Amino acid sequence: MGRKPQIVALAATLSIALLGASPAASGNEEGTGQSAVLPGAADAQVLVFHAADAPTDRTQAAVEAIQAIGAEGPTEEQFDVQATDDPAVFEPEGLLAYNAVVFLSADGAVLDADQEAALQGYVQAGGGFLGVHDAASAQPDSSWFTGLIGARPDDGSPTEAEQAVVEVGDQLNPATAGLPLEWERTDVWFDWEDNPSGQVHTVARVREDTPENWDHPISWCRDYDGGRSFYTGMGGTVESFAEDEFRAHLRGALLWTSALTRADCQATITDNYVAERITEPNQPGELDQIGEPHGLDIADDGRVFYIGRAGGWADQPVVTDWEDPNIGLGQGTLHVYDPADDSVTLAANLEVFGNKGGGDELTKTEEGLLGIALDPAFAENAYIYLYWMPHETIDREARIGERRISRFTFDEASGTLDLASEVPMLSWDAQIHSCCHAGGGLDFDSQGNLYIATGDNNSSGFSDGYSGNNPEPNYQGVSFADARRTSGNTNNLNGKILRIHPEPDGTYTIPEGNLFTGEEEGGGKTRAEIYVMGVRNPARIAIDPATDWLYAGWVGPDAGEPSTTWGPAKYDTFAVITEAGNRGWPYCMGNNQPYRDRNLPDPSQPLDWYDCDAPRNESPHNDGLVELPPVTPNNIWYSPQGGAPDYPRDENGIPSYVADEQSFLLPWLRGGGQATMNGPVYRYDEAAESDVAWPAYWDGKWFVGDHYDAEQPRHAVVMDPENAGSGGLPVHAESLDEIIPAGDGGIRNLMDWKFAPDGSLYVLDYGRGFFNLTEESALWRVTYTGGPATPLPEQLANQ
Repeated sequence: MGRKPQIVALAATLSIALLGASPAASGNEEGTGQSAVLPGAADAQVLVFHAADAPTDRTQAAVEAIQAIGAEGPTEEQFDVQATDDPAVFEPEGLLAYNAVVFLSADGAVLDADQEAALQGYVQAGGGFLGVHDAASAQPDSSWFTGLIGARPDDGSPTEAEQAVVEVGDQLNPATAGLPLEWERTDVWFDWEDNPSGQVHTVARVREDTPENWDHPISWCRDYDGGRSFYTGMGGTVESFAEDEFRAHLRGALLWTSALTRADCQATITDNYVAERITEPNQPGELDQIGEPHGLDIADDGRVFYIGRAGGWADQPVVTDWEDPNIGLGQGTLHVYDPADDSVTLAANLEVFGNKGGGDELTKTEEGLLGIALDPAFAENAYIYLYWMPHETIDREARIGERRISRFTFDEASGTLDLASEVPMLSWDAQIHSCCHAGGGLDFDSQGNLYIATGDNNSSGFSDGYSGNNPEPNYQGVSFADARRTSGNTNNLNGKILRIHPEPDGTYTIPEGNLFTGEEEGGGKTRAEIYVMGVRNPARIAIDPATDWLYAGWVGPDAGEPSTTWGPAKYDTFAVITEAGNRGWPYCMGNNQPYRDRNLPDPSQPLDWYDCDAPRNESPHNDGLVELPPVTPNNIWYSPQGGAPDYPRDENGIPSYVADEQSFLLPWLRGGGQATMNGPVYRYDEAAESDVAWPAYWDGKWFVGDHYDAEQPRHAVVMDPENAGSGGLPVHAESLDEIIPAGDGGIRNLMDWKFAPDGSLYVLDYGRGFFNLTEESALWRVTYTGGPATPLPEQLANQ
């Protein structure tokens, strides 16, 4: 290709004034940070370098766009632009005049050794660099330049423009602030030889529809070798540079690289996080550090209160004989970790029902000490709320136990829970003849309302792993395989998320806005405590302190694949819940995909498909309303086949459930052996003085995870607030597998996770196996060690 005319010609002998630039600060070595005084000056100058044979139209459009950007905005954010295709401009003193250097249309451009050394010295002195699109192909033999750019295009990358959706994951970075969460545009989208995620801070990603390619960064930044580097893979078309949103993207990148504004480009770099195991293994035969991990809450002073369900050591005998008064007797534990002195104390041991070990559905149990929440005024009243099944409540003949919410008082003087202070607040029956699904999540909102997540108290068997709606199995007349008796029953507290307001005298009142008043159809067929019905086993819930929205996850049934007869495979589910409603189980799952009804006299025969818009509870075990509230679609669901399976639907809206016809709306999700563990919504506290807080990038992101650490989710997701409450899909997901380390030596079995007031994250690792505790059972802490946003305030060119 012949030489093209320069846009702005600079003679090879150009002498560039230093514009007040200062050399690198003494002692600044590679990777140690920026110089005290950065290259450039308040009257900012930007150098744009492009290849001599660069495409004329695109190069001219880009340079003109950058020149126009430099003239926009307030005076203190403006800059002059010089453009050249002459590599002789890369000499040590001359480069120090520039606030930023831009590589544009630089495919194949080569600086010689001295010229690259000048660029390297400029960056090490604290200079800024912006690479646009095919700048990623410049200096092809330079490993240093590869690090500066962050990634190289794959040989098989597309060369033609295509339409795609860009997910804007960082809403704070100046290059992406104000852009749509889902940014639809046309460009040439490079693939990468090596995915840079975790090595750079990605601000935007191209949405892909395959699990293999879901993480496709397209714009990123990082502090590199003493300076600042931003790269965008966009800008591969002439038309890009006329787009207002793309120009806004470039402007923000130029403001940061030119030291005219600050940005955090460290938030998603893996090495900036430290995961540390807090608790040691228990002493032999003791529970000095931890019980069978099941939940945690954190006080305002940073102390972590964490509970153990019921299980003991794997080699300890358990009682499974219903004739024995000690059947299922276990120890529900409460431990306290105090970061002030790095101490762990055993604060309580409660006798619970729930230690029957493993085995089939008629042996094991998931009851015990299930949930914990500290009172919002814990610092003043020392109240702790526990969700548990006291062993003394079980009826061995009827095989019924009492699920209970109790308020206890924590004795600060002794560091123990005062068991004599118990105030039983709410209780209800649960069958304990058969396992499973006890729930366990507790949390408070800003109004002092307590949310209680209860499991459906239903066996996983007897319905082929599909809808738990088999009315036949029972013990002494109490069904244990029909979730229409529980989750689908408006008059039963199991399989629900309850909302009550605890009162100082130990009673509770009902907040306005719950799903029922208790007076429907004359009363006696609804429970006013119900906020959400139609959930299966919601082990973890979280209230977003900024919005009071409820975030929940629940475990699905056991079917490994969809059935054209019975309905969807097992869907583990996450939902953003902004108001009272019905979430579907056991009638519908996912985005309102129905199951098939069954009933007596022959539950093996399928009946009609359920109507998600107008479900009816026609179970013989229903003592509530027949006509149920419509089902609200859920936001995230995943099966063994993948994330958010969806199917073509017939004229009646029934999915085909043909495996070969599945599409996956959330390809970043994987299934398999799966069990949702809903996490918090992070809220960054700018006023907190903390050197371990996760940065503001994570603010508003919802943490979703799975108990298992194979390919199941461990992500922070971004929701669109406009449709989150009505079942809108996440618009962005950030993998946490390296930050919250999975695999051997890491957190293998995620059980609960919450952010502390100092902005660090505490995580419970269940251990290994089930219904016992092991040496791997542990409390972990994940802290952030990255530095402040760059440049430092005193280094801004326009200060």
